Amino acid sequence: MLLSTMLQYSDDPVAGADKAVALERAGIDVVWVPEAYSFDAVSLMGYLAAKTERVQIGSGILPIYTRTPSLTAMTAAGLDALSGGRIILGLGASGPQVIEGFHGVPYDKPVARTREVIEICRSVWRRERVQHDGLYKIPLPEDQGTGLGKPLKIINHPKRADIPIWVAALGDKNLEMTAEMAQGWLPISVLPEKLTEIFGPALRAGLAKRAPELGTLQIAGGGILALEEEFFDTARAAARGVSALYIGGMGARGRNFYNTVFQRQGYADEAKLVQDLYLDGRKEEAAAALPADYIDRTTLIGPPGQVKERIEALREAGVTHLQLNPVGTDVPKLIATVKEWLS
Repeated sequence: MLLSTMLQYSDDPVAGADKAVALERAGIDVVWVPEAYSFDAVSLMGYLAAKTERVQIGSGILPIYTRTPSLTAMTAAGLDALSGGRIILGLGASGPQVIEGFHGVPYDKPVARTREVIEICRSVWRRERVQHDGLYKIPLPEDQGTGLGKPLKIINHPKRADIPIWVAALGDKNLEMTAEMAQGWLPISVLPEKLTEIFGPALRAGLAKRAPELGTLQIAGGGILALEEEFFDTARAAARGVSALYIGGMGARGRNFYNTVFQRQGYADEAKLVQDLYLDGRKEEAAAALPADYIDRTTLIGPPGQVKERIEALREAGVTHLQLNPVGTDVPKLIATVKEWLS
């Protein structure tokens, strides 16, 4: 297993970069840079490319609606050149509240759009003249523009034509497409014991259509890490806060993808309660309403023996990238400790 971590989109980006540098020295393999309605991810990824030497730098994630597919491809190629081939392009649909509410773009056909973005990115990286006739029409047809558009290929020679693409997929159709098309899958708060039961059919359907050159589907999984007893309560409180935000507040009633996944993992009644409390402004009560066993099973909080068992459960579920959000006295030391366990 490789080690990965996600920077915080609400943090100071310079401080986040300094953290990434320290974690690289400690042995972290991948640093994901998020993008919500926050500072953009690309700026920090470029800064990290200059500040680091070895670590892979992933977008976690770039929403597919906020850039044209060609710009997404150009951006990934530019970052890959700057970093010496260390970029991972993480893509996701985000949700209608952000896409329509912040960007003013219709939230439609997320699975089909993600597929087409992947196809167009790979065409750009192969230096083909980009021509696509789907939801995205490239060049734009004469009746939709000036009629002067012509097929073009990227001027520069990308460092890699196969920049890894990971997709943050939650629904079955999107996950099936991810297993077919992408190098990796970025789920969120998935119970390893439930992964095969809930997501297995979609994964198998997608893998059956997967091209051999894509290799084994990579999967990230893990959670907040704390090994020192004095940090257990703080870490669990943080896990509750983040989980309540996503399950309760990242979407409207009936249109919250994280809430749906929580339901599918066996917490239907709790999902409704947490969402109702959160959307009523009772955020602390929403966090407290999350079942203790859910927090324990979606985090890496506890004595080393217990945490090692959770890591093994993730490995058995197919997780290839252990996602860590460390809390403790010496965060780089925590990363180094887990790295040693896995060596």
